[in-house]
Amino acid sequence: MENSRVADLLDEIADLLELKGANEFRIRSYQAASRTVRSTSRRLQDMIEQGESFETLPNVGVSTAGKIREILDTGTCKRLEELRAEWPQGLIQVMGVEGIGPRKAMKLYQELGVQSLEELQQAAAAGRIQEVEGFGEKSQRQILRGIQTLSGTSDRILYSEAVQQVESLRRHLAELDTVKQWEIAGSYRRGRETVGDLDVLVLAEDRMRAATQLSSHKEIAAVISQGSEKLSVRLQSGLQVDFRFCDAANWGAAVFYFTGSKDHNIAVRRIAQEHDWKLNEYGLFSGEDRMAGKTEQEVYAALGLQWIPPELREDRGEVEAARQGTLPVLVDLDDIRGDFQSHTVASDGSHTVQQMADAARKRGYSYLAITDHSKRVAMAQGLDDDRCLRHADEIRSVDAQMEDLWVMAGIEVDILQSGTLDLKHKTLEQLDWVVGSIHYDRRLSEDKMTDRLLAAIESGVIHCLAHPLGRIIGRREPLLFDTARVFESCVNNGVFLEINAQPDRLDLPDTYCQDARSMGAMFTLGSDAHSVGGLGWMGVGINVARRAWLQKEHILNTVSVSTLRQQLERS
Repeated sequence: MENSRVADLLDEIADLLELKGANEFRIRSYQAASRTVRSTSRRLQDMIEQGESFETLPNVGVSTAGKIREILDTGTCKRLEELRAEWPQGLIQVMGVEGIGPRKAMKLYQELGVQSLEELQQAAAAGRIQEVEGFGEKSQRQILRGIQTLSGTSDRILYSEAVQQVESLRRHLAELDTVKQWEIAGSYRRGRETVGDLDVLVLAEDRMRAATQLSSHKEIAAVISQGSEKLSVRLQSGLQVDFRFCDAANWGAAVFYFTGSKDHNIAVRRIAQEHDWKLNEYGLFSGEDRMAGKTEQEVYAALGLQWIPPELREDRGEVEAARQGTLPVLVDLDDIRGDFQSHTVASDGSHTVQQMADAARKRGYSYLAITDHSKRVAMAQGLDDDRCLRHADEIRSVDAQMEDLWVMAGIEVDILQSGTLDLKHKTLEQLDWVVGSIHYDRRLSEDKMTDRLLAAIESGVIHCLAHPLGRIIGRREPLLFDTARVFESCVNNGVFLEINAQPDRLDLPDTYCQDARSMGAMFTLGSDAHSVGGLGWMGVGINVARRAWLQKEHILNTVSVSTLRQQLERS
């Protein structure tokens, strides 16, 4: 079982305890353990095999460690099954709708008998929810929107979760003597924020024997279908994987075809049709003669195109750019020299400043911004002005010991409903790096939210607008504001837009980044790490940047520490 699945079950325990009205400390301990497990770069199963204790992980005590081991051994644990028996399973999904927490879910269950998303939608559509005390017409409309948001990703998983499944498959495939070559295609290869299923292309001489070996993967829950061309399976996580067998002669054409997107493939096929050629998963043909197919590069070149990076294959102008030879050189993970958002135990992080700095140095970074929360985020023990300045002193004390890493004293300051900032300007002016963000009062009108953001951007003290849309993929809708005005103000005031690399945020999304870049905006990448393992999410953020056609010169994280110091001094 992969880490993400273990984290899901720990979250489920926390959710069911909330429904039960259990001790808040106990609930938060499971939530914190889940965050740790989800961001831990090492596989828990590997830790067991190497005789290591889970109690060495932050936020994992003796009791929780025992439950994690039980989950890894059996796929569940006794405590989870006890809680599941107390409540309808659908209530967990009801709680996942934006605007409905455990208390509201329980109230709707008790008064309306709502125990599933379907029943929630029926009750809202019939106008019954607004009649329940504590709700109203506005809440009812919000619930309907929340259901739509949740349903839009119900059959997809986050890219980061797919990464763990791919790593598990990678280990399995490496052991098979029948598999000569393989490639993950589809939306995963294009770096989309969510993945519906996995298309795995396989080169094997003995396909039937290869299918038998592939089916032995311990993560497979069921074989859906098996033939000479394709083996379809469902993993224990519920994710479907289609292993598609190819020949060496058409390998590149198959990788191109199954990578997609559909619109990109259609645009490329139009070029083939201009020459009366045929392009499909078996190759590029002139009549019966195969002109190209062994590699993707060969296929694109035969059509007079540059090879197009998978992340760009969405039919957003990349085919014409490839035809003209003007494709951008996209930013790469190796270009990144630092991280502009991270958290420590000073607010809601799991590690100290020193531990985060050491982890950043091991990654080869030249700088790391420590940006704990300001006081408005009370549940994260946010910092007031006095604590903020004392924390800055601690950060600079650590920085003084790090010859090859600038540990930047920063803050993630909340932008209040009025547009003012959560801490005094005098305090913020003493910091190296200030990111502004919105966590509360999200339901303002478009005009009021726009004015709120403009006031913060024009304050002269923030360097970056963090996770600008404030969305959580599949769970929380984006903030409503005039993006053109906000992006223009960022350009005019020298404020960077963040690409937040938290897997369930990925905010700004790629299409918004493209719009902002067309106006001259510049960007930062922030892992928003709450632990040393969380620094590893930078690669997921790079996917967004690449899908947005961004080059290294568009991203502040690619500059040297000396250039960064100079740039911040000028600003």
